Amino acid sequence: MAERSTAAVDVADNSGGKPLTAKADKATTDGAQAAIKTGTHKDTARAEAPSTARDAESPELHSGHKLAKRYRLEECVTRLEGFSSWRAVDEKLRRAVGVHILPAEHPRARPVLAAARSAALLGDPRFVQVLDAVEENELVYVVHEWLPDATELSSVLASGPMEPHDAYQLVSQVSQAMAAAHREGLAHLRLHPGSVLRTESGQYRIRGLAVMAALRGISSDHPQRTDTEAIGALLYAALTQRWPYESNAYGLPGLPKGTGLIAPDQVRAGVHRGLSELAMRALVNDGATASRQEKPCATPEELAKAVAAMPRIRPPEPSFTTPSSGYPRTTYQQGTYGGPPAGGGRAAQPAPVPPPPPLQSRTGRALKWCVSALLIAALGLGSWQLADTLLKEGDSSSGGNHAPSDDSESDKKPAIKKLPIQQATEFSPKDSPMAGAKAALAVDGDPNTAWITKAFYGHSNFGNLGNRSEGSGIVVDLGSVKSVTGVDVNMYAAGQTVEVLGADPSASAPSQLDDFPTKIIGSDQVGGELKANAGKPVKTRYVLIHITDLPPEPGGGAYRGGIKEIKVLGS
Repeated sequence: MAERSTAAVDVADNSGGKPLTAKADKATTDGAQAAIKTGTHKDTARAEAPSTARDAESPELHSGHKLAKRYRLEECVTRLEGFSSWRAVDEKLRRAVGVHILPAEHPRARPVLAAARSAALLGDPRFVQVLDAVEENELVYVVHEWLPDATELSSVLASGPMEPHDAYQLVSQVSQAMAAAHREGLAHLRLHPGSVLRTESGQYRIRGLAVMAALRGISSDHPQRTDTEAIGALLYAALTQRWPYESNAYGLPGLPKGTGLIAPDQVRAGVHRGLSELAMRALVNDGATASRQEKPCATPEELAKAVAAMPRIRPPEPSFTTPSSGYPRTTYQQGTYGGPPAGGGRAAQPAPVPPPPPLQSRTGRALKWCVSALLIAALGLGSWQLADTLLKEGDSSSGGNHAPSDDSESDKKPAIKKLPIQQATEFSPKDSPMAGAKAALAVDGDPNTAWITKAFYGHSNFGNLGNRSEGSGIVVDLGSVKSVTGVDVNMYAAGQTVEVLGADPSASAPSQLDDFPTKIIGSDQVGGELKANAGKPVKTRYVLIHITDLPPEPGGGAYRGGIKEIKVLGS
């Protein structure tokens, strides 16, 4: 029942141990703080001699040993370079935990202790939490969370490349988490598919922040760039199921030798173009980039902003399959997060249950005859009663003439349908449009394209600028006066304050807010979609999807909104 999915396993993983940045080697300083020495290469890391890390041998511990009379060691999952990592049980809180243990005289004991205490202060739920960091009885040990319901990204990628929506969520969540860590002065420096976990709810958790690098003695002169390039490598692997370097690593094949770094959409057909360019912008390669247009992303903050500026990628439509007759297997397996069962064999299918034998005895035959006779009698009685009722109704209705009523015809209402849109224009001051040429993207039928506002700072009401006091949005022209009953609008980002207004039926090319006096849908803060019906049909040719307040972008600082797709309903 051992779960080998904590940071301890990742510490022992030497596949892909080559640092992601160009010409980088191992180093031996604290990965949590900037204890970085000056080097000749702009991003060169340095390594302590292997013998130094092994001067202090790993303490001889065993299953059942208790630390602080609380943490009972269950199974050793790593012994490496003078330290060991264990799966343990917190007997006080009755939960599984992971523990890294070093001798107090180990050359990396102090950096590990400092890194663990710094990571514990962050308290960000997107990271696997450090629960305790102690020096006691000539030992230094770090206690961290154990997540038995999560799956390593390396196991996820073993089954194939990710869907675009899943890859988008991966790079979005990991870049935002690392941006938050770097704002607090913390770096990871060992980000790879073994240090990222995906929970059953689809959230990503990062383990080993600062601690992993301290245990391995790794540092970088440019920690933000190192982590950004690592996130780019994760996205590259998610899109292509390949490691973006020539060497194989983390169960993934590398790129063909001599080809250099090529874009993901050139490695595999069908890769999302925007995500492919984003991966190349993050894989900086000594400052160069293979991105076609945009500049490289050198920090997690820049990468998070670049992800936020992309049009949202919708999840794929759910596929419904017939459930199997067997019991579902759990993901709690020996030695891995959600890995295949030991031996790779297929689970045995339960034998089909035979149907019960028919009634073949004398008593059974008698019972069948009795049931048949009762059914025939009941059917005859019911038919007789039905015929008698119909005859009585015929007699009572024959005394007068009743003309058919036309009320049903008069009560029929015109069918509600999607109204054709002739044109879409941006609602903004004529002298300072934001993305007027892209207004048509809001009605092109493609949810992956969008009209997007500029970024505004300081105030969510378009920066509180005088020429933006009336907000913005999209005006759609229905071609002629129609009866509008509702809208279905797919928003670029959740949290925008929106209302829907209609122009006077006699209006021609309205462009001012006063030209839209009729309120079709009242002002409200909406999520990813605005689906609403008008209180009563509104006769108009021009409909304004009016945005008055913008949501903050991920990472904070700026406010931005937009519209992906507009549908106007009516008759």
